[in-house]
Amino acid sequence: MSALDEVLARARALVDRWEDEDCGTLTVKDFCRYAAALNDTDYIREAREQEAKGAPVEAPALFLASTMSWEDGPVEQELRPDGLASRESPCTQGLPVRQVHGGQSVRLTRAPLAGTRVTASRTVTSVEYKKGRSGDFVLLGVTTRYTAPDGGELTAVDETIVVLDALTPGTDT
Repeated sequence: MSALDEVLARARALVDRWEDEDCGTLTVKDFCRYAAALNDTDYIREAREQEAKGAPVEAPALFLASTMSWEDGPVEQELRPDGLASRESPCTQGLPVRQVHGGQSVRLTRAPLAGTRVTASRTVTSVEYKKGRSGDFVLLGVTTRYTAPDGGELTAVDETIVVLDALTPGTDT
């Protein structure tokens, strides 16, 4: 069985099987770190002012959708050859494949507030084996829903991941 056939089999077994991850309790510090990465000094100033007044502080609009992991992150030697963490590589663990993120759509339902405990629920929504000019590949559809403790949706992300055979050393395809 080829690596792509294995990805296809694994993904089909996971379609519509939701997996939950506790993202922890969001903090103003988390929001400000994200804003600093975007060089959004206005957000940082306003968030700190709101926090000092004891007022609710909303996360920046794409905070949840942009966070790749809720853990400290893997050390470099634990990254896949394509630079992704295993968590961001559904159905590919241990296989000689590479990935390209093919795009995403984000639905912002309700802004999360600092102090909110968030759950990320993720599933494979679709899987297709395709043949292209440069070779075969698998398209994975993945949805992640971020919810508050009341079950209300905060943000949802639908993304497409393109899985290709790993590059063979000494070739450019």
